[in-house]
Formats: sequence, C-alpha cells, structure tokens
Amino acid sequence: MVDVRKPAIRPFALEGNFGLEREALRVTADRRMAQTPHPFPPDHPRIVRDFCENQTEINTGVHPTAAEAVAELAAINQMLIKHIAGSGESLWTNSNPPPIADEDEIVPARFTGHLSGKSAYRAYLAGKYGKRLMAYCGIHVNFSFGERLVSAAGVDRDELYLHVAAQCVKWGWAIVALTAASPAGQYASVRCSEKGYWNRFVPILDFSSAKAYAKSIARYVQDGLLAAPSELYYPIRLKPRGLNNLLTLAERGIDHIEIRCVDLNPLTGGLVDVRDVEFVHLFMLWCAAQGRETLSAAKQEESVGWFKAAARLDFDWSAVGELLERMGEFFAVSAGWPVAVQRILAFEAEKVYSPEKRYARRKACHV
Repeated sequence: MVDVRKPAIRPFALEGNFGLEREALRVTADRRMAQTPHPFPPDHPRIVRDFCENQTEINTGVHPTAAEAVAELAAINQMLIKHIAGSGESLWTNSNPPPIADEDEIVPARFTGHLSGKSAYRAYLAGKYGKRLMAYCGIHVNFSFGERLVSAAGVDRDELYLHVAAQCVKWGWAIVALTAASPAGQYASVRCSEKGYWNRFVPILDFSSAKAYAKSIARYVQDGLLAAPSELYYPIRLKPRGLNNLLTLAERGIDHIEIRCVDLNPLTGGLVDVRDVEFVHLFMLWCAAQGRETLSAAKQEESVGWFKAAARLDFDWSAVGELLERMGEFFAVSAGWPVAVQRILAFEAEKVYSPEKRYARRKACHV
C-alpha cells in the first residue's frame, strides 16, 4: 500500500514516534511478591498500577526515536528502583512472575472513590482468568509513522494504519519469536503462548475502516464476551486520537498502533533492547508495503495460532529466517538504505541462525 522504497517517500521512512509501556512486579529480598501498597500517588505522570497492587507500569512520553524512548524508560526505571529500595524491594526482571505459593499473595490493585470501578473490574478479571495469569508482565511498543511520510505517500492515515495492523496480525508472530525471554517448560514466552494472555475465543476484527474496527470490538462487549474493550487480549491494537475509547476511535480516527507481545528482557534489566524496538519500526515499514488483502475469519484464526506457536521453544525458526530474508532484500543497502538498518536486521538474524543468541535460551533469562 505504501512502498517506502519510492524516492519521494524514502527520505522520511525512518521518521516516526515511539512510546513504551513496561509492567514489572515489586518483589521482596527473598523473591516473593511485595505486599506493600503501590508507592506512587494515583496522579503520577509516568508510573501507575496495572492489575495488582505491586505491578508497576511505566508509561514513557512520545519520542522521535526508539533510542530516546528506551532511554526515558531506563531513567524512570532507575528512579523507581531507587525509590522502592528503601523498603527492601526490587523489581522483578522477568515476564513470568516469581514463585507464588498461593494466589492470595497477588493483591488486585486497590482503587477508591471515583476510581473504585477499576477495583471491580480487576475482581472480574481475577474471577474469570485467575490472578496468577494477570501477574504476567510485558512491554508494549506504541508507534506512529512520521507525518511527512504519510503526506509524501498521499494516503489516508486511517487506511494506512488499518492495512499495517492487518499485516501485523498476519506476520507479527515473528516479533514474539524474536523477543521471547521468559522460558518455562516448553515455552519461550508463557504470556504469549496458549497458556497466556488470550481471550477464551478468537476475536475476528474488521480492518476495513476505523468505525468498522471499533464496531467489531464493541460487538464482543455487547454480546457479553468482554466486559470492556480493554479485555481484548490481542497482540495488536489500534489506538485513537484523544481519549482511549471506541467512540473516539470511530469518530476521530487512528493515532498509532500498539504492539503488545514483547517480553521483559532480563538481559537488559527487565527493559528492552533498543534494537528490538528499532526492528519493530522496520517491520512496520515492511508491512506497509505489502499488498492489500482482506483477512478472512479463517486467516485471522490461523494467525493467532502462529502467535501462540511462536511462543514455544520448539517453534520452527525457518519461518522467521524466511521473513528476515525478505526484509533484508527490501531494505538492501544497494537500494539506498543506511547500513544501520542492515545491522538491526543482522542482529535479529543472529537469533535465527545461532539458537544460543535467542533470549529464551540465554542463562540470564532463566529464573
């Protein structure tokens, strides 16, 4: 749909906006779930609670490069670690929670006053999925294309994001395989596997327009399969301009795309390697250039199966290798792309051809 190799577009292809979300559990010196209240005020601009009281979530600002977003995440993370150290606590650096003897150790986040509905929602999630599953943590990569790219391409912004989102559903399992870093049993990433964050049905989404996309999510709420749109446990999400709700998405259109299937990387202290975030950017550009297609219900179900399969240690990595080869041809230096782009792709390719480079096989990732 948008071939960023075209001379009129390529100068702006590597421009974009990045924001990161990172969940992590607070633990005690003996590696147990901390039982202390969330240590930051409810109006903190960058640190909030997710499902449970000890599950901190960092939300960075929006940055023009992946490196700046990762740098802010690291800076806030250091501040958080220093803040909780006085209580003898630290941050768990793995997506899998620490050993939990009893689910009572997992205390859903406590909200009061006008926010008390959030506590009720967490009680609902705990009853439906179990508190243990809700304690898994991850990283979300939020990305938007540069305005100059969208303008040079001469395309409708919503159509671009809908097309890229559909392609991410089709091919995004590669991101799971390349960033899986929470091994347990037969899994490289439990949270992305069939035992992880998935609804009890396979959502079929409509990528034909922003309104249709919002409506396809809303119908699951109306049918009682979801309590709220936020219960849609899907690796790819489209986010609106303005307030994060379906009405805004339908009326004001799409602002950015969110990739929700990146594990915490213990090799980076529970953060993320900047090269993985840069790869997500290249992946988005590659997806934008793929041919138009309508993802049928059967194709969407098949794609969800690929996401779950990619979270297994025995996943067939030849599929990842083939995808990276296609991307390597697309971003060839001979076509005018900077060498830095090839270095990012080479970094990911090492995981394909040298299994010991895969995060889930690295000793530091095993708890």
